[in-house]
Amino acid sequence: MAGLYVHIPFCKSRCVYCGFYSTTLALMSDRYVDALMAELRLRERETDGKWQTVYLGGGTPSTLGPRLLERLFSVIDCTSAAEVTIECNPDDVDSGFASFLASLPVNRVSMGAQTFNDARLRFLRRRHKADDVARAVDCLRHAGIGNISVDLMFGFPDETLADWQSDINSALALDVDHISAYSLMYEEGTPLFSMLENGQVAEADEELTRAMYYCLKDRLEAAGYEHYEVSNFARPGRRSRHNSSYWSGVPYIGLGAAAHSFDGNNRKWNIDDLSIYINKVEKGVLPSTLEQLSTFERYNDMVMLSLRTSQGLDLSAVGRVFGESLLNYCLAASSGYVQSGLLVVESGRMRLTRSGLYVSDMVMADLMKV
Repeated sequence: MAGLYVHIPFCKSRCVYCGFYSTTLALMSDRYVDALMAELRLRERETDGKWQTVYLGGGTPSTLGPRLLERLFSVIDCTSAAEVTIECNPDDVDSGFASFLASLPVNRVSMGAQTFNDARLRFLRRRHKADDVARAVDCLRHAGIGNISVDLMFGFPDETLADWQSDINSALALDVDHISAYSLMYEEGTPLFSMLENGQVAEADEELTRAMYYCLKDRLEAAGYEHYEVSNFARPGRRSRHNSSYWSGVPYIGLGAAAHSFDGNNRKWNIDDLSIYINKVEKGVLPSTLEQLSTFERYNDMVMLSLRTSQGLDLSAVGRVFGESLLNYCLAASSGYVQSGLLVVESGRMRLTRSGLYVSDMVMADLMKV
C-alpha cells in the first residue's frame, strides 16, 4: 500500500455545502484517535512497508490540536521521502501551530480558502475571514512548510466573472504551489441544497460557470501552473502525489469513520457513524463493507480516473488489463467525442480537450460499461 488516508470528521461548525461525513461532537476526539490507532493495528496485514503518502482529511483535521495529532503520528510510519498532507482551516494556523506541524512528518498543507470575499465566506458559514489565508500561508512558510495548497470555489449565487477574477488574483498573490478549484455544488442533504429547494438561492448560470472555469485555466497556466487534473493545478514538481495515486489506481488504505480503501481489485469502506465506528474498533472488529469489483466496474474506474488527468487514458493498458473486447467498446463509445473535439487520441492515449474538460462527467459516463 503506497498511501494512507486518515479521516478526521470533527469540525467546529458545518459549512452549508459540505456533503462529507463530519460532526461537531469534539468530546469524542480522544476516543476517536485511539480507535484510529487501533484500526491501523488491526489492518497491519494489509500494509507492505512504510507509507509513501499520508493524507489527513476531513472534516477539519487541524481541530484535533497538537496533543492528539502528535499521538496519532506516533503510529504512522512514513518513508523519509513521503508526502504527508494535512488539511487545515486558515484560522487554525498561527505561528505556534505551524511550528508544531513542522515538528511532525507533515510537509504539505491544504487549506480551504474557498473565496477571498468575506460576504461569501459568511454565506458558506466558513469560520475564517479572507485575510486569514495570507496570514496562515506566511506562518507555514516561516515554520519551514513551503508546499501549500489552497482550495477555491466558483459559481456562487450572484457571483460575477469579475468577482471570480478577483479571487484568482488573490490566490495567485499567495504564490502557493498548488491550487484546487471546484464549482459550488448543491448536494442533497446539505443546508445549501435545502436553500435551493426553498428558493432562497439560485444556481449560477451554466455559461457563466463555464466562462469562470476557462478563465481559471487560462490565468493559472499563464502563471506557470500545470493543469494536471480536471480541478487541480500545480507548479512543476508539486502535484499532489497522494491524490495522483488515486487517479492512477494505486492501492491505498483509509482509516476512520466513512473512510474508503482500495486494494487494486476491491473497494472497502468504513461505517459513517462515529459512535458505531469507535465501539466496533474498541472490540477488535473492523466496521467495514467490502465490495468485490467486477471487470466492468474496474474498467469504469480506469476510464473515470484516467480521463480526469492530463495524461489521459492509456489505451494499451485497457487492452492489456481488460482485453480487446472492452478496448473496442471504449474506442467505439469515444468516436463521436473525438469527432466533435471533446476527446483527442495521441500516442496511444485518450485525453479530454480544453472543451471536453468542462463536460468531463458527461464524456466519461458515456464511455463506461453498464
